[in-house]
Amino acid sequence: KMGNAESNAYRNHLSRFLPEEQSDIDGVFDALLGSSGSAGAKNGKATKKTVTLAALQARQSAYVREPLPESMTVRLFNGMKSVDLAGKSSGLSEQIAKEQFVIFMSNLLKGNADEKVAIIMRMISKTEGPVKGKQVQEFTEDLIMSVVHVLNYRKELRGWNLENTRDSASGVKALASQLLSELKLADGTKPVGPQLLETNFDQSVIEDWVYRVPQISVFLSVVIRQGLHVLHSLPDQTKDILNLVPGCKGIKGRGLVSLFDIPAIIYINSHLPAELQHKWRLLFSSRLHGESFSQLCGHIVNKGPCIIILKDLDGYIFGGFASHSWEVKPQFQGDNRCFLFSVSPSLAVYTYTGYNDHYMYLNHGQQTMPNGLGMGGQHGYFGLWIDSDYGKGHSKAKPRCTTYNSPQLSATEDFTLDAMEVWAVGDLPESTGAKGKKSILDVDPEAQALLEMAGKSRQSEGLREPIEEDEDDD
Repeated sequence: KMGNAESNAYRNHLSRFLPEEQSDIDGVFDALLGSSGSAGAKNGKATKKTVTLAALQARQSAYVREPLPESMTVRLFNGMKSVDLAGKSSGLSEQIAKEQFVIFMSNLLKGNADEKVAIIMRMISKTEGPVKGKQVQEFTEDLIMSVVHVLNYRKELRGWNLENTRDSASGVKALASQLLSELKLADGTKPVGPQLLETNFDQSVIEDWVYRVPQISVFLSVVIRQGLHVLHSLPDQTKDILNLVPGCKGIKGRGLVSLFDIPAIIYINSHLPAELQHKWRLLFSSRLHGESFSQLCGHIVNKGPCIIILKDLDGYIFGGFASHSWEVKPQFQGDNRCFLFSVSPSLAVYTYTGYNDHYMYLNHGQQTMPNGLGMGGQHGYFGLWIDSDYGKGHSKAKPRCTTYNSPQLSATEDFTLDAMEVWAVGDLPESTGAKGKKSILDVDPEAQALLEMAGKSRQSEGLREPIEEDEDDD
């Protein structure tokens, strides 16, 4: 009877996968069996075939470089091993049965927070019972590091790479801290700092966290699909990770290292409106285009929604998302999708409060109104301000910016700019005159390309899209 109970659970989990997914999972398990090198294992019934940690590691090291860091391979193995097959004490076994493998895949790739959490608890700590904040931190850092590693390994960074972005090590820690800041105890308190690391979190708290912080499930999904190379290419599977990393245009071959690191790109991109998450395109870099406010305006005006990121001389990195094309005018512009963010020393996004509509402001060459680029707050008191006398700026927030509830983003209230980039996000807006309406140029990209060529010295996006080249910079 017990055998039947098991196989029912097993069949239920298997039925979550499409036929082609089932054969993909079978293939990966069989490949692992092959790595086990135990001849006898293959002759038994399905339930008798088992896989060891050594086999999982062997599959990893069969590649030139390992798709996943060693520590993550061990965590995945502990997660698989923790799947409880009714009536068997699986905790003691150092081998994984096919049923455990399938149920692990089913729970982590298709399950809800409740189904994922028991496995995640064992991936955090091999021993039963609550887990310490420090262990959750190590798991989260491991998870993010593995995502960056495996996406780089599989060449899935879509035009970004570890050479043209800031070092990811500090970004991994910053994103882990940001995700951990969402850990809430049963009484609603959020432990912080040293206190967080020593706090015990039971399964219900971790379940609530996995439920509220979607990145954990998405990152696990990437690590399993791309790390074990299972279900990685089947169409219905990739929706959750489709725009995890946006395509990157405009940086290739220019010897530029972006102010962004990969974890920050993933995090900031997840806060953009969904229709803008698929592509970022470099419009302006002070290192490429020079330190000039009129150059900045010339490169960013009427280019659609943008992300501005800057670094002050103290090394703080921060910026904002502008939901509309920048226009030079003495009024506030934009809407409540705008936000400010910090990348270093900490990673965070600050969204609108509803207190006022001072989302974005850009003015140049006016006698009566402030000249510069600002987001949030008010004149003379912006959450983020870059003066038209390029190189000076401020981030004033006593104690918080009224528009975005952001703290002071720079190291000092008045700062000196070290470097700045502006990235257009989503597709290029159609001709700037016809706002909101589809222009004929939008329908016919070739016409748009010809038009742009006529007015510009370089080829345009429409013609060059198929080649992974960088577009013009006007």
